[in-house]
Amino acid sequence: MSPADLRDLASALPSAEAIQSDVSRAFAEDIGPGDATADLLDPQATATAVLTCRENAVLCGTAWFDACFRTLDADVRIEWLAHDGDRVAAGSAICRMAGKARALVTAERSALNFLQMLSATATVTARYVDAIAGTRTRVLDTRKTIPGLRLAQKYAVRCGGGTNHRIGLFDAMMLKENHIIAAGGIPAAVRAARTIHPNLPLIVEVETLDELAQAIAAGADRALLDNFTPAMLTDAVALAAGRIPLEVSGNVELDTIRAIAETGVDFISSGALTKHVRAIDLSLRLDVAA
Repeated sequence: MSPADLRDLASALPSAEAIQSDVSRAFAEDIGPGDATADLLDPQATATAVLTCRENAVLCGTAWFDACFRTLDADVRIEWLAHDGDRVAAGSAICRMAGKARALVTAERSALNFLQMLSATATVTARYVDAIAGTRTRVLDTRKTIPGLRLAQKYAVRCGGGTNHRIGLFDAMMLKENHIIAAGGIPAAVRAARTIHPNLPLIVEVETLDELAQAIAAGADRALLDNFTPAMLTDAVALAAGRIPLEVSGNVELDTIRAIAETGVDFISSGALTKHVRAIDLSLRLDVAA
């Protein structure tokens, strides 16, 4: 990755406190009052371990992985052979470790859970980004994330080359169908939104070209084209004529995203990046030190 890419990921990484909070919750449910099986091991015994990725993937989640082991063994040595955002090949050794054997076996499952899930999100995102390479369109995530791990998954999207949408309900206003109905139409909804939160980005969901024209006239910052047909998307790009960014949502799949991007829209958002993920296959094998 380029230095600029690395800086971008560093800025997107959640704080150390947020990562430690994620790890603490994971340990509370997995370790509870203690690891009964690890009690059979000598507390002073040490071991080395190698982490292998068994399939092609984009790596993500090393900070969570590290925090799991360092919480139980502050002196553990972790050497990464690949870094967040790197594409790793099946069979690659991606990390070497050395530390207390009990800590390594106790933290293993939680650490792998973070790494395999976040790498999965990054890998899926990279596939969507690759599918539209050469177009001007950017891939966005959504709020369809695992509860409690939104910041982690948003970071994983960035590792896969995607772009983050709003983080939650607080950092942008999105007027969807029910908001618009309740407010009395797009112009009235936009006026109310600008009055209440004038400094927040304002996105308006539209279902027809007429509604798009209303959103543009009302001064929305972005239009969300919901379930538009390919022909409607082409017409929407012509209608907007660069006056407002256009985002596509709905019916976005890996085999359809290229055709959508080629209509000239600015963004394509997909919940599949964070909710349809399959864990990346990882293996951590220990060798007990002599």
